Amino acid sequence: MTAPDAAELLFSYGTLQIIEVQLSTFGRLLEGKLDSLHGYKSTLVPISDLATATELGTTHYRNITHTGNASDVIEGTVFRVTTDELVRADDYEIDADYKRTVVQLASGVSAWVYLRA
Repeated sequence: MTAPDAAELLFSYGTLQIIEVQLSTFGRLLEGKLDSLHGYKSTLVPISDLATATELGTTHYRNITHTGNASDVIEGTVFRVTTDELVRADDYEIDADYKRTVVQLASGVSAWVYLRA
């Protein structure tokens, strides 16, 4: 008998909230809770791959930048994912040149989030 895969928390403010992206990336719909991240503002990053832009129906990825200003808030969803699913999210986000880092959300939990590398 193998041990269950460890749970990780992943905060999404963009495409990982889209049902089709979840199904293609994780093979399932993720369950999550609304949460927010203070001290960050939204930015846009051009999508260089035409196929990805067409699939997502947009020309830019949404990204976030740390400002340190508590009045800057990013709304999103915190998902519980397995360690394996977190690796799949890494593979998905590599196209956008993101890096994964830990942040503290407004709810007080720590979660992974993707930022521009």
